[in-house]
Amino acid sequence: MPNKQYRVEKVEQEIQRIVTEYIIKKLRDKRLTVATITGVKLTGDLQNATVYYSLLSDKASDHKKAALAFEKAKGLIRSEVGKKLSTYKTPTIDFEEDKSIQYGNHIDELINELHKSENE
Repeated sequence: MPNKQYRVEKVEQEIQRIVTEYIIKKLRDKRLTVATITGVKLTGDLQNATVYYSLLSDKASDHKKAALAFEKAKGLIRSEVGKKLSTYKTPTIDFEEDKSIQYGNHIDELINELHKSENE
């Protein structure tokens, strides 16, 4: 079983590399210039991939625009992954915003507020 998990992790890394490279070099969508691919989660049967991204912008409109841009480019990105990935079937790709950075910032703010109240 450990070999199967190792294979899934390697394919996840490869998908992340391919998607990042494609967005930077070939996809000329200005809505995605602030997006960073933070990770990929792949099912054990290598059929479904969820690509996580984060945005440098805090504007709600930028988040909506990026989500629409990823949805529109999903087919092109899947096609590119299929060309470069050596698997029998190309996984379906879904994009989801990675909220962990925002959550981390929120925790930092709470800790800073706690330290301020202790110092007063």
